[in-house]
Amino acid sequence: MRRTRLTLDIVMGRNRRKANSVITVPRDPEYSTKQLSKGTWRDFERLFETHPAPGAYPCWCMHCHWRGPEAKNKGDSRAKLIERNRRDKKTLVKQGRSHGILVYAHGEPVGWCQYGPSQELPRIDNNPRYRKFAHGNGNERLWRITCFVVHKNFRCRGVAHIGLKAALAAIQNEGGGLVEAYPIKRWGAYQEWRGTASMFEKEGFQIVAPLGKSNVLMRRTILSCHQMCRLA
Repeated sequence: MRRTRLTLDIVMGRNRRKANSVITVPRDPEYSTKQLSKGTWRDFERLFETHPAPGAYPCWCMHCHWRGPEAKNKGDSRAKLIERNRRDKKTLVKQGRSHGILVYAHGEPVGWCQYGPSQELPRIDNNPRYRKFAHGNGNERLWRITCFVVHKNFRCRGVAHIGLKAALAAIQNEGGGLVEAYPIKRWGAYQEWRGTASMFEKEGFQIVAPLGKSNVLMRRTILSCHQMCRLA
């Protein structure tokens, strides 16, 4: 019991140090990152047009933007629904209402990490398990990291982790706050696109509660750059 408590104290200490640190994306000769914007929209399209992962191309990472099931008109073809998702995503990007990180390998887009404030990504609010642990502190901004896409030729190379670190750095630059995610506990479980709990643990996230059999709710607080300067 004493050994377990000591291990927990060490982990908690590491996580506190991570919360009080400036987040940087390691320089890598092979990979680089850019934020999703009107200027990088075509790169986002190029990645998704390669059908990089099951379900990515039809969705265009719109699933978490909806509050409920996608509205479908009777008789709409699959191709029409896909095009509508692409068009809706492009509109959100133009309006500055969709955030994400593109990961590049030698200039080619090979990975994607979606993040954003809770108002942008409200889908999880409909989950009854999540509602039991919903964040109630209105003074702290709530961010969500909801989706990862990695081209099949670049999996198991740390691409998702690079996207995650870049997303956390972007959140810190945009004022920080409480960041939550809903990853899977083991690889091969449903909703692999949520990322893995072990990857988030490496970045200081802690498990708050289970979300069904495969997923967990994880959170971490990130201080803004301004707050970091005050602590220095």
